Amino acid sequence: MKKRIGWISVTVLLLLVIGLIGAGNYFYGVAINSSSGAVDLHGGEADVAKAASVLDEEQRKEEIVREWTEEQDFQDIDLKTNDGLTLKAVYLENDNPNGKTVILSHGYKGSKEQMPGITKFYYEEGYNILKPDARGHGDSEGDYIGYGWHDRFDYLQWIDFLVEEKGSESIILHGFSMGAATVLMTAGEDMPKEVKGVIADSGYTSVNEELAHQMKHLYNLPSFPVLQVTSMVTNLRAGYTFEEASTIDQVKKSEVPIFIIHGEDDELVPTEMAERLYETAPGIKELWIAPNATHTDGYTVAEKEYQKRIKKFIEETE
Repeated sequence: MKKRIGWISVTVLLLLVIGLIGAGNYFYGVAINSSSGAVDLHGGEADVAKAASVLDEEQRKEEIVREWTEEQDFQDIDLKTNDGLTLKAVYLENDNPNGKTVILSHGYKGSKEQMPGITKFYYEEGYNILKPDARGHGDSEGDYIGYGWHDRFDYLQWIDFLVEEKGSESIILHGFSMGAATVLMTAGEDMPKEVKGVIADSGYTSVNEELAHQMKHLYNLPSFPVLQVTSMVTNLRAGYTFEEASTIDQVKKSEVPIFIIHGEDDELVPTEMAERLYETAPGIKELWIAPNATHTDGYTVAEKEYQKRIKKFIEETE
């Protein structure tokens, strides 16, 4: 009888292990594998219940930005990473330069083709602009999504490219969502003196906390133990764990000014994460919670205020 109970216990335990490994591989495919399709994240859809006049105005602005974008002469740039990937970017040299360059960092499952409005704004301010595709995104190589963790080393190489090949003497990093986490993670590394500041719009505190938040709301599941198993699978297949990929730990080490922007009504990345990131930053820092804004929606709902605040931040970091 005892032997039978033992065999049953071993069988149940084995089935649980197999189930957890299967779940870990499933969630790796959903969240980390760059070849998987777009994922509908919790809080990823902005409120579209807007007045017709507001929608008409937004459409008019989008058309202006689209036409402007099509008229620009973007230069294609290749970068070979230290681990052998070829990354792609576009570079826009300003006809009336102010001597500054901005690197714009896109979000999860995004690409360099995005962020047209803020691109136009920076160009009109006199900036040269670099827009990379993150590894595993757009035209860049890579079979996994690093959520900014390995990307931070890529950004150090992009910065070196700007300094050595383009003669950049004043560089700002500006990221959105995953791109915000990327530039904040980069800020924790030893960066060249040419980097004057980091602007992070809607960034998360860590990969572990953000994926736990998504798992709870999308699947109604506690993060333990599935998230830990997925992290182990990610370490085997992509070379990093969710626990080590911590934005907030990188921010603690930062030596550059940081401006954190977040939507008041952000449900994809909880607003309290922005407050914690701000509290952790050790040096010159600023926090703006954009009223009535959802995820990365601050520029849309408060364009003039957004522009005013980032101009002021950059001026104060010079």
